[in-house]
Amino acid sequence: MKTHTFAIIGCGKLANIVVDALIDNMLPEYELIGCYSRTFNSAEKLATRVNNNVENYACKPCKTIDELFQLKPKYIVETATPNSLKNWGINALKNGSSIITLSIGAFSDDTFKNEMKQTAEKYNTRIHIASGAIGGLDILRTASLFEDCEVSFTSIKGAHRLKKLDLYDKKLEKEKREVFRGNAKEAIELLPTGINVAVATALASVGTEKLDVSVHSVPDFKDDEHIIELSSDTIKAEIDIFSSTSKLAGWSIVSTMRNIQAPITF
Repeated sequence: MKTHTFAIIGCGKLANIVVDALIDNMLPEYELIGCYSRTFNSAEKLATRVNNNVENYACKPCKTIDELFQLKPKYIVETATPNSLKNWGINALKNGSSIITLSIGAFSDDTFKNEMKQTAEKYNTRIHIASGAIGGLDILRTASLFEDCEVSFTSIKGAHRLKKLDLYDKKLEKEKREVFRGNAKEAIELLPTGINVAVATALASVGTEKLDVSVHSVPDFKDDEHIIELSSDTIKAEIDIFSSTSKLAGWSIVSTMRNIQAPITF
């Protein structure tokens, strides 16, 4: 029985993974009632797909965020960008919608993070951060509760992923090189959508200003690899995640949605 309504903001590949799960009856407790994208055509396509494939569905494609808010969804699934979340996140919580988000990078802004937290507390809503393309956040969070930890995050990317950024130069097409080293707050400013997972790592452990982040460019590397290392007096852990697609990020949203409603949670 579907008892929880939700809407989607951002109607690209990752949102379609959520729709895949709906069509396959992997989210039986949820009903998708609306969607919004910067391009209305994308929202229309997503709504049409779910309406045509799930019986008795009437998902509404919305032309504005306010139109989507009027539907009063219990949850808003965000698969857009950190800047998008910062534009509407506070108002969504005030509107009574909890948020399930992939744009963890937005929370490197301490002012925004604190305002979101205070608003959620005031309006009895919640912010659920999906793990995205990484894992191991449970051990980071747990270890950081009782010991001082040092945590580092290394990201390996193909040169083509950096072309539109200040980090790029043509020599990267032929040589492997470290192109950035700093903390997570500095990293997200340079790679606003490409290093969200570093912010997730930071929030689960030592904070955005203490997490050591290194980004390496490798010629012709088509995939993503993220390596998280934690050390303390009694614990050492290394988490190495390689992914050839963005599916892990999209399915982490589905996993979070299932976990919210599950009688046994992980």
